[in-house]
Amino acid sequence: MRDFQTPGRSAVYAQNGMCATSHPLAAQEALNILQQGGNAMDAAIAGAVLLGICEPQMTGIGGDCFVLHSRPGSPQIYALNGSGRAPAAAHAQILRDDGLSAVPLGSPHAVTVPGAVDAFCHLAETEGRLGLDAVLAPSIRYAEEGVPVAPRVAFDWAGDAATLQGSARSRYLVNGRAPHVGEVFRAPGQAEVLRRIAKDGRRAFYEGEIADDMVASLAALGGCHRFEDFAATTCTPADPVSGSYKGADLTEHPPNGQGATALLMLNILKHFDIAGMDPLGADRAHIEAEAAKLAYDARNRFIADPDVTTRLAHMLAPETAAKLAALIDPKRAMAAAAPLTEALHKDTIYITVVDKDRMAVSLIYSIYHGFGSGIASEKFGILLQNRGAGFTLEAGHPNELAGGKRPMHTIIPGMLLETPGGLPMPFGVMGGAYQPNGHARFVSNLTDFGMGLQEALDAPRSFSDLGRLKMERGYSNSVRQTLADMGHDVVVPDTAIGGAQAIRIRPDGVLEGASDPRKDGCALGY
Repeated sequence: MRDFQTPGRSAVYAQNGMCATSHPLAAQEALNILQQGGNAMDAAIAGAVLLGICEPQMTGIGGDCFVLHSRPGSPQIYALNGSGRAPAAAHAQILRDDGLSAVPLGSPHAVTVPGAVDAFCHLAETEGRLGLDAVLAPSIRYAEEGVPVAPRVAFDWAGDAATLQGSARSRYLVNGRAPHVGEVFRAPGQAEVLRRIAKDGRRAFYEGEIADDMVASLAALGGCHRFEDFAATTCTPADPVSGSYKGADLTEHPPNGQGATALLMLNILKHFDIAGMDPLGADRAHIEAEAAKLAYDARNRFIADPDVTTRLAHMLAPETAAKLAALIDPKRAMAAAAPLTEALHKDTIYITVVDKDRMAVSLIYSIYHGFGSGIASEKFGILLQNRGAGFTLEAGHPNELAGGKRPMHTIIPGMLLETPGGLPMPFGVMGGAYQPNGHARFVSNLTDFGMGLQEALDAPRSFSDLGRLKMERGYSNSVRQTLADMGHDVVVPDTAIGGAQAIRIRPDGVLEGASDPRKDGCALGY
């Protein structure tokens, strides 16, 4: 039990349904959908789309999503890949010929076709109950009436505002500046787009006037996107990947997501007595940082479009983890692995919902960097993601930019089975590249240290990123100094590391929800 004399928050308990996400308005509207007779999928889609209005720097209909979900009465976990592809005419050689070594973040070359809308329409039809009209109604209303800007949103908005270009500046800035806390943000153009999707489904977005608007806006900046690229967009079902850690089974979305990186990290950590370490001590932070370097190096080598990711079994084999663990010096930091591209940034949203029938949904949805590419469509103001920056320009690499390919993705939803025969716990950790490390740490917090659900999210975080060991202010100066003496380049980041939510279905049937205080959101139940 937490100390009620120190700052913190309690987990939330309810019996009928629950949502946990990064903005309270989205959590509330998800619950409203449940109480209207919708199921967890209806509620998750409703909340996710609304988050694009509440947190436009993080996500929106110009982005991608990945989903894990269960169905009532079944232990099976299903995966859906809602990530988009590079336009057919894209090719790494074109950029190499221009002297580039990476895909420019704010260019149309970084814009892959948005995949989330197709996935939401598909899931609403195949798994939901209420239909798009009811599910999108809250977002349409808030896009028209406006949403007061929340504190964390305002912080991120100010930091990312310089990304905005062209018409995006007039739509997402107030007199050339980021909105302040409490100022109302409206998106009437997106309200119209959502109205058309609610009426005509995915075709309204990927064909006709809305698609023309996105294609024309990108073409004006030198993009090679064509109407056919949008019309051909389709989500795809996938087989989840999973692994075990000290009796808990972790299920992740397969490539092109980076979920396998979390499984590899945990496989490496199995070779060390993590439970015997101080959870906030130098030893644990060091071993975790070294495991992350090795796991992320494997990610950079192997994970790409599902059609060309051929070494996943090798990446997840126990022998691979054993060999990598043997490379770790318990007392000395190794050099960081060279990044594939550190366009692997921090901006995304996560939402999880469990309903009265115990359908569980784990959904993550993003435009990649803050405000994505910074490019908005001229007529409707749809911010377009820069997921194409997740490609490499290295010739022959599995993740090399090419037409029709999906890039390696940072966003990963999770499902955790804490005990054999139990019900899955949907959870997710935001934070771009941090996410696999965040999944591994969350699982370790629960299994190695017996932390409560909210405590596991609250606990201070560290992350070895681009050769620097980022450590939140919750760590002591003595721990930071010990790690510096081990050879780590220790820094305290300006921004908190990630954010997270989780819902546990307890053995007695009660729902327990937790939401990260690093964000504005909460867990709500009824």
